[in-house]
Amino acid sequence: MSITARRIAPLVTLAALVTVSPVRAQDEAEPFVWENSTELAFVTASGNASSSTLGLKSALDGKGPVSAFKLEIGGLRSSSKFTDRTANGTGQTDFQINETIREEKSAENYFARTRFDRNLGEHNFFVFGGAGWERNTFSGFNNRVSLVAGVGDAFVNTDRTLFKADIGGTYTIQKDVEPAPGKDDGFGGVRANIEFTRDLTETTDFATTLIADENLSDTEDLRLDWLASISVTLTQGLALKTSYRVLFDNQPALLSVPLFDLGNNPLDQTVLVPSKKFDNFLTFSLVISL
Repeated sequence: MSITARRIAPLVTLAALVTVSPVRAQDEAEPFVWENSTELAFVTASGNASSSTLGLKSALDGKGPVSAFKLEIGGLRSSSKFTDRTANGTGQTDFQINETIREEKSAENYFARTRFDRNLGEHNFFVFGGAGWERNTFSGFNNRVSLVAGVGDAFVNTDRTLFKADIGGTYTIQKDVEPAPGKDDGFGGVRANIEFTRDLTETTDFATTLIADENLSDTEDLRLDWLASISVTLTQGLALKTSYRVLFDNQPALLSVPLFDLGNNPLDQTVLVPSKKFDNFLTFSLVISL
C-alpha cells in the first residue's frame, strides 16, 4: 500500500464511524419510510443471428427525519449466438449443410452499493458514508471494491427540485483481469458527486448525476460516471424510464490480445493493450415501485 493510501484509509474509517453513529432517541421515535423500485430491461432478436440483453436494477430507499439510507444492486448481461455453416458434397446440387451454433457474451456488468446520509442540525449540510462493489470483465477488471466517506450540502431541496453536491475520501481495491506489472491493487483517492433531479410535470421526472473519482497515488488515473434519465409514470407504481450513461477511465485496465506475425500467423503469444476509455449505455426499462 502506498504512503498516500495509508494516510487516507484511517480518515475514511473515522469518517464512516462518525457517519453511521447511532441516532438520538427522539429520532428513533420516527421510523424510516421505505420505498423500493425495480427496473427491468430485456431485448431479444432472432433469425440468421440471435442476441439477448437483460438488465436488472433494484433500489431500496429509506428516509427518516435526519437520515437516509440507500441500497442498490443490479447488472447487465448481453450475449449473441452465431451460426457457422459448412457444406459437404460433390457439387452445386449434391451437398449437405452442417451447422454449429456458438454463443458469446458481449457485455457483462454487475454492481452493488450502499450509502448512509445524516443531516447535521436543521440545515441541508450532511455527512455520509458508503461502500460499493463492481465487476466488469469487458472493461478489464474482475472486482472493484470501494469505501467512501465525506460531507455535502443540498443547495436546493424542494418538493419539485433537488440539487446537491458532496465530496469525500475513498479507498479502492481493484483486481484486474490482466494485472499491470508493478501496479498497486489498493489506493486512496477523492470522490466528488453532483446530483440534480426535477419534476418536469406531474408524470415526468428528470434526473442526472456526475461522479468524479481521482486516484491520489496516480493523478492520471481519473474516472468519471455520468448518468441522465427521464421517467414517465404510466400508473401508480409503474413507469417507463430511458437512461443514458457514460463511463470514462483515463487509465483503463489492460486486456490480453493474441499476437500474430506480419504474415497473420499465430505466434502462441499474447500482448497487453489498454481497453477503451469510454463505455456508453442506452437503456429503456420498465420501473416497478412499491
